[in-house]
Amino acid sequence: MNLRLPLAVLVMLAVPHFTWAADNQWVLRQSTLTYHVSHPLHQTEGISHAARGKGVCHAGECDFLIAVPVKSFDSGDSNRDLHMLQATRGAGFPLVTVRTRLPESAAAIPTIHADLEIQFAGQTATYKQVELQMTRQGKELRVSGTIPATLSDFKIDPPSLLTVPIKNDIPVRLEMTWQQP
Repeated sequence: MNLRLPLAVLVMLAVPHFTWAADNQWVLRQSTLTYHVSHPLHQTEGISHAARGKGVCHAGECDFLIAVPVKSFDSGDSNRDLHMLQATRGAGFPLVTVRTRLPESAAAIPTIHADLEIQFAGQTATYKQVELQMTRQGKELRVSGTIPATLSDFKIDPPSLLTVPIKNDIPVRLEMTWQQP
């Protein structure tokens, strides 16, 4: 009996297992997301530290998913935060989600340009080539950048103060620390 054939079959069956075991995963360990709102009478920022996320890498590509509760953003004014929840339809759509796919090699590059798909207020918007700065320290990866979001991207009517609406631009600054378990 030729033992080479069964050995070759065993190796071929084991290869997918070894490939799967070699995949990397990333977990969002820490985050600060800050949106900025501009009105002729004042500037406001809302901050959240409640984002959760995971990245799964396979065959050289990594898929990332990040979710943050809309109600977790704090501007320092509970009345303003409640109005923000109403304006963004937060009761019906309680999460903001961000998805992206990056090459696994991006973790070693100091600046990348990512395509982001964001679901917010019941709408989906895609932002192409968002610049992100990356700093790797051991098994940690720090990512920072600004998403050039606008109210109109998500079909949100601009809230107004004294009949003057806020500006359409609501850039979101992100600072995240990802870790490989």
